[in-house]
Amino acid sequence: MFHVPKTAGGHPRVVMSTLAVIGALVVGAAGWAAVKTSEPVAKFAARPMASAPRPPIVLVDSLPNLSASLDRHSRFMGGILVARGDQVLFRRVQGPADVSAHKDLALDTPFRLASVSKQFTAVAVLKLQDEGKLSVEDPVCKWIQPCPAAWGPIRIRHLLTHTSGIPDLMARPLWGLRRVTPTDLNELTEESKKYGLQFEPGSKVRYNNAGFNLAAAIVEKASGMPFEAYLRTQLFEPLGMSHTGLGDTDGIAVGYANFPSGLAAQTQPNVSVVTGAGALYSTLDDMLIWQRALHGGHVLKADTYAQFLADHAPADTPNERGRPRRTWGYGIFTNSLGRQVSPSFEARQIYHTGSWSGFRNLILYQPDQQVTVIVLSNNYHQRDEVFLLAQQAMAEALGEPFPKALSRGSPGRQAVASPAQQD
Repeated sequence: MFHVPKTAGGHPRVVMSTLAVIGALVVGAAGWAAVKTSEPVAKFAARPMASAPRPPIVLVDSLPNLSASLDRHSRFMGGILVARGDQVLFRRVQGPADVSAHKDLALDTPFRLASVSKQFTAVAVLKLQDEGKLSVEDPVCKWIQPCPAAWGPIRIRHLLTHTSGIPDLMARPLWGLRRVTPTDLNELTEESKKYGLQFEPGSKVRYNNAGFNLAAAIVEKASGMPFEAYLRTQLFEPLGMSHTGLGDTDGIAVGYANFPSGLAAQTQPNVSVVTGAGALYSTLDDMLIWQRALHGGHVLKADTYAQFLADHAPADTPNERGRPRRTWGYGIFTNSLGRQVSPSFEARQIYHTGSWSGFRNLILYQPDQQVTVIVLSNNYHQRDEVFLLAQQAMAEALGEPFPKALSRGSPGRQAVASPAQQD
């Protein structure tokens, strides 16, 4: 039997739980003590695309340094889950889910994933490739018709690696109005056709949401299914991710931003404008199921998974802020993020961030020791807290020195952008 340990120790030899939702376990906003438990939990399914029974979700506190840090970050709004392999080391939430309704976050509260969604779009494309229904080397114009002549050199892989040259949504005129106007994939595709390329496809890398919307449209064409239905029937339902979906659902946490006047709800998410780039919602435990399935070989073929993680950026892509640059996979990045905290540590981390309409997220996976870290926050302006807490969680789970602060030049030290940003 697999179990949740009472303590993690310096080098925890543990492997995570797969998970289930029992009613709302509400955490008081005034603060509470995390609960330790040794209740048995179930091993993740060993068969591809098969879900396992989901045991009850309980508070877990086997990382004492992380717990103390979270206590100090009393204004942090969100949830953190840490696992090694198939065993949960830490699971906790704090703060409000909806201030106006006097509702606190629960362990099963859904959060908007924002750009963490991109890996799902990429995996949908790659799964269709595994099934022989398309290839990432297909010209985009094979699937998008009529097609602008300038798009002739663009391949599907360019859409998934931010190298297409198609202008991003936020680089276009009247983005502020477009952001709050409901739309659909067909309309988004037609709008993208109106703009010339910013650079030759494959020659540069520039973060791009529009490419993932086009990739979602191609998923619909290749599968013959609406994008939402494909994700639900081919990924979420087979894996037992019953609290993950596209768009809206009851109980999603309200996103917030910090303004001089105080905490302000971001009440116009309009995720239709980022359908393929940032429209998903999920919970801590559903995301753990996803991490274990994706990185455990239950979703993609081995060579396709390697293609998913490979560096597709041009060879002359410069370093970032004086540090070795990330690798640009298909809707996923890889880098040694532990270099951006103090004390620093070395560990290859597969990751993606997400920010949209009051949410700030970071999902990490360390393949050598199979450590998963999930930090979901419903406060856009907690970038520093999200990054530091995520690296503290990773370091403690790996048995590395516990980071005390962000180092200069880390993502958390960049100027805070508008809450409308999608990354």
